Amino acid sequence: MGTIYYGGSATPIHIEDRALAHLKVVIATKLRRGESFTLSWRHPDDEPRGRSTIWLHASIPLRFVFDEPEPPDLSRQWIEELANSANSSGGITLVAEHIDAAPADAVDHAPQTVELAPSAS
Repeated sequence: MGTIYYGGSATPIHIEDRALAHLKVVIATKLRRGESFTLSWRHPDDEPRGRSTIWLHASIPLRFVFDEPEPPDLSRQWIEELANSANSSGGITLVAEHIDAAPADAVDHAPQTVELAPSAS
């Protein structure tokens, strides 16, 4: 389970490592270009019902921490979906990855801290 530490907030944001790796690519690209935007997600079942949004800006400290030492293979399609949402007026909405055909034994049944919204496609 990865973590985003943002600004002076004492509350870390927990996101599954694979999702965080994809999100990091999009966020770093946008901030490197000097673009500000929002990031939104639904609260997981073990937290009070609702959703959260943060404003991302290059002047606000941001740190990504991954539990897994090795970075995962990245999906170009998922990065493009996240980037497209980052370019919209609503900002990035963290959505689940589309996986064409994964073997049954490759499915990860680990609980998630950040609930991923269904994609708009």
